[in-house]
Amino acid sequence: MLFPTCFDVAARIRKVTNDPDSTLEQVATVVQADPLISSKLMLLANSAVNAASQPAREVGTAIARLGLTVVRSTSLTLAMRQMLLLKNMVNFADMTHQLWEHSLLTASACKVVAQRMTRLDPNEAYFTGMVHDLGAFYMVYRATQYPELVARPQSLKHLVVQWHESVGMTLLDALGLPEDIVEATRDHDCQRAIPDVPHSLQDVLYVSNIFAGAYFEWLYHDVDRATIERYALGPRYLELDDEIREHAQSMARTFGVDRT
Repeated sequence: MLFPTCFDVAARIRKVTNDPDSTLEQVATVVQADPLISSKLMLLANSAVNAASQPAREVGTAIARLGLTVVRSTSLTLAMRQMLLLKNMVNFADMTHQLWEHSLLTASACKVVAQRMTRLDPNEAYFTGMVHDLGAFYMVYRATQYPELVARPQSLKHLVVQWHESVGMTLLDALGLPEDIVEATRDHDCQRAIPDVPHSLQDVLYVSNIFAGAYFEWLYHDVDRATIERYALGPRYLELDDEIREHAQSMARTFGVDRT
């Protein structure tokens, strides 16, 4: 897989945070090499949700407060965001903006559903939701290098629908993500019975993806099927709507988009 260079720092952060012998100082040193990631972690650490009695004034304190899962999630989220801002991606701007917003909403739903309805780690669930369509991001990025696809965006959409899940699993595996996260993304757009209560990370992602409209939301924006599938979730999920959207709006502001 040929990753854009914006993934380099995320890969280094993942490597150092996955090493059980790494110290907090070593993790902070790698994180501080990227001012954007450092600033976002400081912002998250001092947000109303995470703030302690004293504000975090340096990166090491922010990392200790947030935990390594959030550090890994933030670095990869920013890499995805930077990929969307690459010059050639402007050819697919509408599609990528909708895909980004879908990912933010899915991730926020994952966190809230995991927190309110399971004993799963909400931060890991959020991370899974954020990267579940990484294959679609990557396919659009690669399509910018093929003039025939730039000229025929509808053809790209059909290719993305057919292949983004398998491409995404390959990417997540190549990035060294835990197997449970990789497996949770399997068949996330294939319709199946909606669990009354989610029992696994895959269940959480499945219902959260539907809440966010599945691929209909970002691929066929005018199709009403997304709304129909969303309300098929039932009241136990839909009563979380306000909390999910509030979290998604907060994350959109943090990562530079406030359209969700």
